[in-house]
Amino acid sequence: MNVHTCADAAALAEAVAARVVLAAHQAIAAGGAFHLALAGGTTPMRCYRQLRTAEIEWPHVHIWFGDERCLPVGDDDRNDSMAREALLDHVPIPAAQIHAIPAELGAEAAAAEYAGLLAGAPALDMILLGMGEDGHTASLFPANAALTDKRLAVPVFNAPKPPAERVSLGYAAINRAALRLMLITGLAKHEALMRIQSGEALPAARIQGCDWYVDAAAWYGIATGHGRL
Repeated sequence: MNVHTCADAAALAEAVAARVVLAAHQAIAAGGAFHLALAGGTTPMRCYRQLRTAEIEWPHVHIWFGDERCLPVGDDDRNDSMAREALLDHVPIPAAQIHAIPAELGAEAAAAEYAGLLAGAPALDMILLGMGEDGHTASLFPANAALTDKRLAVPVFNAPKPPAERVSLGYAAINRAALRLMLITGLAKHEALMRIQSGEALPAARIQGCDWYVDAAAWYGIATGHGRL
């Protein structure tokens, strides 16, 4: 594990935002576009708010999503709704370059449509990921059939957290991204991190060449926010 430890969630958000800015500048300079996949959750949201004022050539950015819940468009519990509120509504990205997962179509149809979009696009320059207390990432949950699906985007059924039906990028799409960042904060994530450290093949551990950004509470298992940094 390539681990970057941060004092707390605010420091982590700042560090990841800086990494996004650097990657955007490099990708746009090299190829004229930056393809970034966003994660859901509170930890990434802090980073998105930091990026509102970042010096990025937003008209050259394409936004993708790591996963989505099968809920109606505009539902507050959708990841794209959170991303719009936290970042996308505040920066000048052309609407056609925000590639939302059409999860309102249902998991199977939405995954097929999104896989087709991904197949016709360049590989992601960067993907931001989070990890749940059970070691899941995106909507790839332990012991779920989606873990072995080889498609770029995969339908997820029987998720242990509601809603049970979702769409996720598969490992085929995640692992071909140029940069993969895992963002983890909070004491509740410590046990899963230690399980991964001991070699347990939880879903998050199957991300190849990942940079892990973790705060002191998650990494050291302490509640104060102070650790051996």
